[in-house]
Amino acid sequence: MKRLHVHVAVENLPQSIGFYSALFAAEPAVVKTDYAKWMLDDPRVNFAISTRGREPGLDHLWHSGRER
Repeated sequence: MKRLHVHVAVENLPQSIGFYSALFAAEPAVVKTDYAKWMLDDPRVNFAISTRGREPGLDHLWHSGRER
């Protein structure tokens, strides 16, 4: 099934995890020291945030998967 991937660069990972966890009403599926990812089902989105040396804001979008 197709899934949209959204990646946002953030300045403060713990604060951003709290914000997006409240927004999505879910905890991230993956948390690393500089990265967190939510695997949302409605809508089908992989939403990731990180502090990996980028300016804050939208880093990239992509679409993955195939029709079933």
